[in-house]
Amino acid sequence: MADFHVLVIGAGATGAALAHDLTLRGFRVTVVERGEVTSGTTGRHHGLLHSGARYAVTDPEAARECIQENRILRRIAQGSFEENDGLFVALDDEDEAFAETFLAACAQVGIPTQVLSPKEALALEPALNPQLRLAIRVPDAVMDAMRLPLRFLATAKRNGARVLPFHEVVGFRFQGRSVVGVEVQDHIHGRRYTLAADLVVNAAGPWAGRVGQMAGVTVPVQPSPGVLVALPRRLTNMVINRLHPPSDGDILLPQRRYTVLGTTAWLSDDPDDLPVPEDHVRRILEAATAMVPAVGQEPVLSAWAAARPLVAAHQNANGRTISRSFLCIDHAEEGVEGLVSVIGGKATTARLMAEAAGDLVTHKMGLHAACRTRETPLLPHTAYWQSAVRSQQ
Repeated sequence: MADFHVLVIGAGATGAALAHDLTLRGFRVTVVERGEVTSGTTGRHHGLLHSGARYAVTDPEAARECIQENRILRRIAQGSFEENDGLFVALDDEDEAFAETFLAACAQVGIPTQVLSPKEALALEPALNPQLRLAIRVPDAVMDAMRLPLRFLATAKRNGARVLPFHEVVGFRFQGRSVVGVEVQDHIHGRRYTLAADLVVNAAGPWAGRVGQMAGVTVPVQPSPGVLVALPRRLTNMVINRLHPPSDGDILLPQRRYTVLGTTAWLSDDPDDLPVPEDHVRRILEAATAMVPAVGQEPVLSAWAAARPLVAAHQNANGRTISRSFLCIDHAEEGVEGLVSVIGGKATTARLMAEAAGDLVTHKMGLHAACRTRETPLLPHTAYWQSAVRSQQ
């Protein structure tokens, strides 16, 4: 099977997980990335390892995927997570009334919950608003946004994958209507050349639509930017969510010694156009202060935006109503052979997305090789950089 070469476009969470998946199946793999690895959306998210509880009511498919992957990642990437759990807090009558619906939805998709009294919640997290009505504990966790993808890439490299950062895809090579490679701009050496491949996978996140256009195919990805805010001090030890349907500024999580607040959501045609509107920062701070009053006393350390790569939906959808699930596309259905795209999902579900894309690649090659990533432990993230140093010696 090593005679088959798969080229993956994008070295974010999904591309990294896919490189790992495909090398375990025996493929030769090359990953190209226009910047440094994880420099797109993957390196900008808040670092929440979702339990799925946030989506249990509004997006049960995504919730099931999250709780499944939450458990798998804790097993194969031990040491990468602060397994601190999360609290969904009710602050008013509306939140309290939502609790029954929330608990039923979590039970339906297999997410464990524990209802806490205000006294019990405040004993765990004294910084919470003392006026809270109740809290519900779920198995959320916190991760470093970049280290988990580096673990996928390090393990893939150990198994023979080649990772080429600062190699931007600028075109496709065809033989008839079949993709046989890509043209890349090597920004390190200032040269342009062709990389041949038996099959190309477009895992470029919110940029997947642009990549598809170069090949003459449609990739229904909808960039959905959102603003995040960092505070200079750690205010809680658990992930804090507001007990209501997903909305702006209703997540607060500890990230090492800091606190990250998120997020807002809107739709955009340009994943490189990521403004940080002042009113978004203000809304996030106000919403987070309602849950943890100390937020209002902290200066803003930084604010930034990231673009979610959501699967495009109907015209009336917005950044909140579009599903967080994912989609694998075989572009042979559009008359272009040798090209697959994988879009949507979350950092938490990158391994699952890679499994589905790997299954499709294997099927298209007419081969039989099962996914092995559910049980294969990952190398530490430092192994990625160690291998890079060794290759230069």
